[in-house]
Amino acid sequence: MLDFASMIYRIPALLFAISIHEYAHAQCADSMGDPTARYMGRLTFNPMAHLDPIGAILLVVAGFGWAKGVPINVNNFRNRREGILKVSFAGPAANLFLCFLAALMMALLGRMGMLSDGLYKFLFWMQLYNVWFAFFNLIPVPPLDGSRILSELLPAKQSWQFNEIVDRYGFYILIALVFTGITSMIINPLANGYLRLIQGLLSIVF
Repeated sequence: MLDFASMIYRIPALLFAISIHEYAHAQCADSMGDPTARYMGRLTFNPMAHLDPIGAILLVVAGFGWAKGVPINVNNFRNRREGILKVSFAGPAANLFLCFLAALMMALLGRMGMLSDGLYKFLFWMQLYNVWFAFFNLIPVPPLDGSRILSELLPAKQSWQFNEIVDRYGFYILIALVFTGITSMIINPLANGYLRLIQGLLSIVF
């Protein structure tokens, strides 16, 4: 059952995860020569600019969801392929970095005796939402970042065939993956492995 008492920690953590993800996309696109996101007010940490209400509710309730996609114009990139790949990777990379920062703060504050119960819970959810948001978005199914990454990495013919299938059925494939538990089977090992890696690194220092 959904634990409503945890919402005071989960909602801010979720907003951080969404905002850093979409901001990273927008910032990277802008740095690669495409100002579309900046012109549309998406180059901001303000979660209201990025929030998709239904996607956010589902992320809290069901464990998966989405934000509003950052608009880009690939024709503005100085290098189209490089731009698409970097922009697509930027969001998940930012989430993994924020997950690391949350773990670092938890370890540092704990060592200093300044880690309250409320702050612990907030940083705990910061780690979980960010690591899950990162790996979930790397699944190669539209509208997730992984589909654009895979499309660019495939040879031209295979890329066209891939896009023909996933653009038409991607959303239904994604819903099926989520509700059959396949996404959890994919993400759990990756997320747990990343969290163990962080804890291993921090244990050297703390």
